[in-house]
Amino acid sequence: MGKRLFVTILFCCGLTTAAPVVGALPAADLLTIDDGSVKIGIDRQKGGAITWLSSHAYTKNIVNIADPGRLIQQSYYAGKRLDRTAEGQHKSWSPWTWNPIQGGGVGNGGKKGSWARVTVFEKNENTLYSETIPKLWDMPNEEAEAVMRQWTTFERNMPSVVRVECELQAARSNGDRWGQATNRPQEIPACYFTRNFKTVKTYLGEGKWRLEHQVPGPPWGHANPPRKAMAVFEASGQGVAVFSPSSRASWNFGPHGDGLSSDPTDGPCMHIAPIDRVLFGPKSTYRYCYWLVIGDESQITLRLDELWTKYSNEKSLLTNP
Repeated sequence: MGKRLFVTILFCCGLTTAAPVVGALPAADLLTIDDGSVKIGIDRQKGGAITWLSSHAYTKNIVNIADPGRLIQQSYYAGKRLDRTAEGQHKSWSPWTWNPIQGGGVGNGGKKGSWARVTVFEKNENTLYSETIPKLWDMPNEEAEAVMRQWTTFERNMPSVVRVECELQAARSNGDRWGQATNRPQEIPACYFTRNFKTVKTYLGEGKWRLEHQVPGPPWGHANPPRKAMAVFEASGQGVAVFSPSSRASWNFGPHGDGLSSDPTDGPCMHIAPIDRVLFGPKSTYRYCYWLVIGDESQITLRLDELWTKYSNEKSLLTNP
């Protein structure tokens, strides 16, 4: 499963292969890059997912890291929903699909969860790269038959804009218990921010925003962003937007828990998840891009308009459905 994949067709974001960056610096547990206005980081101890996001205007970490199900990370669903409680499946997540999570698996017996294993963890100038053996969310400590790859960098000539490229390569056994390909919703990506970013807005284009309202979940609320972008803001006006052009009409969003904590390790959080529908099979490979935009509303508006002009036709890529 740790074998690296080389692909000869043109992928999204202009990359022509799935090879990792080369000439990497020695790895630390947290690797970060900074464009002078925004700092972003991935964590080897937390599945290689994005665990740090801050700006010069908001220096605290915006990402909620309370457990392996939070973070800003890859999350996918495939196959039949199974009851595996006899094998240790968490009762709150049963029956459940094949659900590889970049961060790790659900907790059990008082534990907050088990973090996924990172096999490659590299930084090359302004690009962060990780390869991860994900865990199945519903089980306390079960690795998925898959590998996740992620490239994190800054969008060229767009300050305060982070570009993230994600890939899942499934390697399930043919005829396994989850069965053949199923068309299921996918989070591209799953984003969890600190609870103080309580104001949720959908970008409508032409400088217009729509304020969204949702009671704490799950279940989450649903929005239909016409420009494939939603944002959360805190009291001073600083915010972070998610732009995911491969997503479909409906996105998940909403708060979890009460209070307005700015502590990334607290249970309460804010959630945004662009949604795609994908026919995932046992051997599928899926790849997509998304962008994070940090700043106040006017700054985010400017960058979202630029991204829409450049990437509105961006599509995900699925092979071996």
